[in-house]
Amino acid sequence: RVQLVESGGGSVQAGGSLRLSCVVPGVVECSSRDMSWYRQAPGKEREFVSQLSNYGSTTYADSVQGRFTIPQDNAEKSVYLRMNSLKPGDTSMYYCNMNCRRWDGVIAAYWGHGTQVTVSS
Repeated sequence: RVQLVESGGGSVQAGGSLRLSCVVPGVVECSSRDMSWYRQAPGKEREFVSQLSNYGSTTYADSVQGRFTIPQDNAEKSVYLRMNSLKPGDTSMYYCNMNCRRWDGVIAAYWGHGTQVTVSS
């Protein structure tokens, strides 16, 4: 099964910036695909961060609105997350997700292993 590949995480001070990348390796045939970012901090549930839909629309969690951006180039093979004004509360493992609607109508979800973001005060 295809595993997405995230990169770009790291350790920064509060107020800093990072740019996460997610690459779809190989060939995944989709009639449409929505790309999203989720995050999970230790002891907490995984939470939605942002989505770039197949049609180019973007959605953000309230907690990151105005600070995080998904560039709308909507490349089939990659998606990015630009994170500005980072806060200690943003410290999490960040996961890339692709919901791929296959030509038979079935939606398959793909995930990556995650990339760690640590923000110090």
